[in-house]
Amino acid sequence: MQRFVVAALAAVLSVVTVSAQAPKGWKIRADRSTSATDPDAAGTIKFETMGQGLHATNPQAATYFNPANTASGNYTVKGTFTLVKPSGHTNYYGLAFGGSELDGAGQNYLYFLVAQDGTFLVKHRAGDATHDVVAKTPSDAVKKPDASGKSVNALEVRVHADKIEFAVNGTVVGSTPKSGMAAKTDGLYGIRINHQLEVHIDGLAVTKG
Repeated sequence: MQRFVVAALAAVLSVVTVSAQAPKGWKIRADRSTSATDPDAAGTIKFETMGQGLHATNPQAATYFNPANTASGNYTVKGTFTLVKPSGHTNYYGLAFGGSELDGAGQNYLYFLVAQDGTFLVKHRAGDATHDVVAKTPSDAVKKPDASGKSVNALEVRVHADKIEFAVNGTVVGSTPKSGMAAKTDGLYGIRINHQLEVHIDGLAVTKG
């Protein structure tokens, strides 16, 4: 099983309210790895405002959300993700959407993520279980880290009446019918970042239509 799957599935969950320096109302749901072959890094999660954006340092994987941030109907959720410090192996980061009960045992959401190896994926989470919506796929649209270790990827989830499109840096890299595991798109939107990553997020927002 791929390490990113282990990190997502084999975890002990906790929800905490972020410190006062973070945006008001934001919460963190941490997923602590229980895998001896893919352990978390030392230290604690940090989530703070930095410049005009948000900055996450993730020794453990986490989902970040603000209960005030919701979207419904046809909409686009977007954000620009700068990978500041890649991990020693492939880990994913990006957008979460269609969320409910994110601070409880019945958590349910979809997430569209990219990784430093130039791949993306779309998954559905229900409780502790995750399911592939769009399997791990390579794309030239996903920028890999440069010589400094940084990369910048602008992600968009475009929810239409009958389908969902996923775009990286303006290029649609995949889509799925709005049915089955991907049927529920109304709800909370936020950020998902796996462990051992440092990521800066700018322009997290939703537009209607």
